[in-house]
Amino acid sequence: MKISVDVDCTPEEARRFMGLPDLSGVHAVYLAKLERMVEEGVSSESAEAMLRAWAPMGEAGMNMWRKMFEDMGGSGKR
Repeated sequence: MKISVDVDCTPEEARRFMGLPDLSGVHAVYLAKLERMVEEGVSSESAEAMLRAWAPMGEAGMNMWRKMFEDMGGSGKR
């Protein structure tokens, strides 16, 4: 037997129903920081810190980013 249930709700309603935290404040701060970085220009140190935060698998992820930048023609090295 197979039972299907369709739930029509907004993402906000689903988050509340599941008991997940409201991260909209954190999201706003993060976006403000990204906007500030874009306006001021991105330094190599801040770009690397951002990529470290986004890179999966720690150092292996960073190696993937370095390789990608090297293949695109950048040095990818500090």
